[in-house]
Amino acid sequence: MQIDTCGMSCPQPVLMTKKAIDNNPSENNIEVLTDSGTSKNNVKKYLSSKGFRVEIKEENDTFTVRGTK
Repeated sequence: MQIDTCGMSCPQPVLMTKKAIDNNPSENNIEVLTDSGTSKNNVKKYLSSKGFRVEIKEENDTFTVRGTK
């Protein structure tokens, strides 16, 4: 599952991530795209708190936060 939150400021990326996880509880992989360093950190913290292993990749000023269970 992929969520594009580019151009959005906090807390919107975390709220969208939470909604996606709540609506798809059996999903074991999630990718959140963001262009904000603050959002990147907040999404990472949220995913970690939900038991996801988190990897972050940066490319062209966009962060991809990948969570895997």
